[in-house]
Amino acid sequence: AWRLGVQRWAIARKDWTAPPLKLAILSDLHLGEPHVGLGRLRQVVRRTQALDADLVLLLGDFSASHGFVTKPVPLPDAMAELGRLKAPHGVFAVRGNLDWWDDIDAQQRGGGPNIYAQALAAAGVRVLSNQAIKLESAGLWLAGLEDQLALRGFGRRAGLDDLPATMAQVADDGAPCILMAHEPDIFPKVPGRVALTLSGHTHGGQVRRFGWSPVVPSKSGNRYAYGHVHERGRDLVISGGIGCSIAPVRFGVRPEITLVEISAPAAGQRG
Repeated sequence: AWRLGVQRWAIARKDWTAPPLKLAILSDLHLGEPHVGLGRLRQVVRRTQALDADLVLLLGDFSASHGFVTKPVPLPDAMAELGRLKAPHGVFAVRGNLDWWDDIDAQQRGGGPNIYAQALAAAGVRVLSNQAIKLESAGLWLAGLEDQLALRGFGRRAGLDDLPATMAQVADDGAPCILMAHEPDIFPKVPGRVALTLSGHTHGGQVRRFGWSPVVPSKSGNRYAYGHVHERGRDLVISGGIGCSIAPVRFGVRPEITLVEISAPAAGQRG
């Protein structure tokens, strides 16, 4: 198996009015033997817990998406393991496109309920679907955007995301806002009210050399392939994720738990 790492990002923002926050982010697990079986998932959960994060966020695509899976991981078992994740300010999730594509009934309905959201909820993980909530204990807003590629059929893909409705739930109270969005392509539309956007989906291209990936599942290509992006005074972090899509290949971008520490700038530091 590929060696699991922890990728750390430190972000200082002048508009960060909440206490310093440590976020542990898991994205794109793509569960299935032999690459991300139940044993591998237990390792990921243990490593995440050892980071002592203030908040744990799951960014979707729990489902595998390639034909190299030798044995699926039963959904209840996987979600029970994720239910072991604990953090002072909670554990929250959004769904990815594959979590929708894998649910045939939801595809036919054109929306929820969705088997992954139900399994996560049963494990004690709250799923945010075009929702924003105030985490009073952390002094911030947490928003979760529904997937931008949730529905597919006849060669077309449609999203269930509603960014304006999600942001309308965020009060103008001076508390910072963090947005979870599985695909990073939404970032140019994210308003300045959001201090930090967190995404996955791309896996860093799975093959990456010298900061460049030949294939990125994003309309923006390498612009939002991986890592910390700062544009127009706003910050985006794209996790490299844990598993793989299309084919089980990783080169130059290891599976990762993404750890983001965000705070106001220290004295004399530029934000």
